[in-house]
Amino acid sequence: MSSSENEAKTESRPVALVTGARRGIGRTIALRLAREADIALNDVASGAEELEAVAAEVRTLGRRALVVPADVTDGKQVDAMIQRTVEEMGGLDVLVNNAGITRDGFLIRMTDDQWRVVLEVNLTGAFLCSRAGAKVMLRQRSGCIVNMASVVGVMGNAGQAN
Repeated sequence: MSSSENEAKTESRPVALVTGARRGIGRTIALRLAREADIALNDVASGAEELEAVAAEVRTLGRRALVVPADVTDGKQVDAMIQRTVEEMGGLDVLVNNAGITRDGFLIRMTDDQWRVVLEVNLTGAFLCSRAGAKVMLRQRSGCIVNMASVVGVMGNAGQAN
């Protein structure tokens, strides 16, 4: 590796993409990762204003921040989100699948839509993001995917069958 290539590698920072990053655990994860990496922030388009606020916090830590609103249940939007992150941030080293929702209700009263939307966001979203992110990471020959889950997924909770 030449001196200039080594300097460029030393100066480059890892890039992390956090889904569900506009508030709560996702926001906290993004801000913690910003100690070590540049951050791409994802949530649904209706949360773009809140994402911009998190991006501003990331920038105060001296890191680059990119807001990439997308619906994680839509494969085309996910692919575009990953592509934009790679193009504008220079790669993808860490993907945190944090996006998740609840639609609480007792099983016997739960509608098909309440069941479906939770599985689409929480499971299909993680699958679509992982698939798109893994393609990039395999080409780079490096990367890490972190899938978040609730303790309720392990031990259950009244009213949360989905």
